[in-house]
Amino acid sequence: MNWQDRQNPQAGGAELHLHEVFGRLAALGHNVTLLVSAWPSAPARTELDGMHVHRTGGRHSFAVAGPRYYRRHLGAERFDLVVEDLNKVPLFSPLWAGLPVVLLVHHLFGATAFAEASAPLAAATWLLERPLPRLYRKVPVQAVSRSTADDLAARGFERSRITVIENGVDLVFYSPDPAVQRYDMPVVLYLGRLKRYKGVDLLVRAIARLRDQGSGARLIIAGQGDARPAIEELCRELDVGDRVELTGFVSEERKRDLFRRAWVHALASPKEGWGISNMEAAACGTPTVASDSPGLRDSVRHEQTGFLVPHGDVAALATSLQRILHDPALRDRLGANARAFATGYSWDRAAAETEAHLQRALHVQ
Repeated sequence: MNWQDRQNPQAGGAELHLHEVFGRLAALGHNVTLLVSAWPSAPARTELDGMHVHRTGGRHSFAVAGPRYYRRHLGAERFDLVVEDLNKVPLFSPLWAGLPVVLLVHHLFGATAFAEASAPLAAATWLLERPLPRLYRKVPVQAVSRSTADDLAARGFERSRITVIENGVDLVFYSPDPAVQRYDMPVVLYLGRLKRYKGVDLLVRAIARLRDQGSGARLIIAGQGDARPAIEELCRELDVGDRVELTGFVSEERKRDLFRRAWVHALASPKEGWGISNMEAAACGTPTVASDSPGLRDSVRHEQTGFLVPHGDVAALATSLQRILHDPALRDRLGANARAFATGYSWDRAAAETEAHLQRALHVQ
């Protein structure tokens, strides 16, 4: 059970993880049924990556519609277990699923919800996370990073019940290509959803700071989301419209091309489950400058595959970007280290470890 599947217009990293991991489990012969929210014009039933997909409710009603649909249409199926993929509002499946449950956690929002949603919605999200340690106390947990595991333990989850299985990356598709040359000017790349909590505004401010220091650095912002108008307004306010390009949605092929051509990738959010784009950049041999925040500190090795800077410190962000942009030897070393680091995190590994974890969970509960 996940709030979205990869065809949902709002799909992000959690959906990538879901399809890369559970699609592989389906290919291995496991029978995987996926229960997700719907959106206007979405077919109620489909097959994706070998999984049987059921869609019900919508983005804001799935917490109610999902359990109801399960009881009416899926409760009689002979499932061995239920995996609740928690990356938004919890579904509290141990209370109603009637089967062994495994909780898969990308990250909890906590106070960061107030940086993205309206105060009432953020407060509701924060409150709904409060009872998680009690309601899931007997449930095996899979966390996508050590940062997430630490957060869960700090909130009261029993550490012995938490298994860390990091996200993967497609090491064949995302790879360096000597035939693809870097941009002929220094380019910083952000690639992801345009949401307030992602910290894209910090990257725009860093580019303005670099301009004031005489740098010719450019910023490419690839992706779509409801924060775009605010980002465009900030570009006008700082007079960096000639240095910042917002591409909108990009295809997977264009995404790979950007990772290969950019001089450095950047991600300045206060919290992530893992930071998949960091690893996709790394797999292409491109270093990353990121906030030293949960999840991002797992997918970037400071001074080895890139730099970690205090979150919200625009001066430190600009300084680290400047170091990489203006030192070819450093950039090459970090990029080579990044590719070597990424090779340890394939989706095949993540799927195999998930399969083993689910098998163990059947014997624990």
